[in-house]
Amino acid sequence: MPADASRPPLPGAVLFACNFNRVRSPMAEALLKRALGDRVYVDSCGLKREAGEAGEGADPFVRSVMAEISCDLEGHAPKTFDDLEDASFDLVISLTPEAQHRAVELTRGRSAEIEYWPTFDPTLADGSREARMAAYREVRDTLAQRIAERFPR
Repeated sequence: MPADASRPPLPGAVLFACNFNRVRSPMAEALLKRALGDRVYVDSCGLKREAGEAGEGADPFVRSVMAEISCDLEGHAPKTFDDLEDASFDLVISLTPEAQHRAVELTRGRSAEIEYWPTFDPTLADGSREARMAAYREVRDTLAQRIAERFPR
C-alpha cells in the first residue's frame, strides 16, 4: 500500500473564516496557498467589516509576520460571507466560535465538511511592539502547524 493511500483526498475548495478577515483567516489562507499552490482553491472571509475599514487590508502586524516567511498580504482585501462569489466549498474551517455558527448556516443542506480550529486573537495581546509581534508569530506558527497536519504533502 503506498504511504499516502491512507490520507484523505484533498478538498477542491477550502474557506477559512473568522470575525473580520484581517488577521487569522488571511494568515491561514496564505499559508494553505503556500503549502498547496493551485491544487486547491482557497479563500477566506469574516463575519463583518470593522468600523471604518474602507480600503484597509490585512492587519499591519499580520503583513509584517507573514512577510517574515515570504508571504505577501499587501493586496489582501477583507471580505464577509456575503461578499463571497461562490459558497460551494468542500471544507470550511472556522477560527472563532462566531464564525463556526455562520459556517454551519452556510453549509446547511450541502455536502461540505466543517472544522473548528479555535485560534487566539493576537489583537488582544498587550505590551511592546515586540511582545505583540510575538503573539502574531505564535498564531501564524500554530496555523502553519495545523495546516501541515491537516493537509500533509
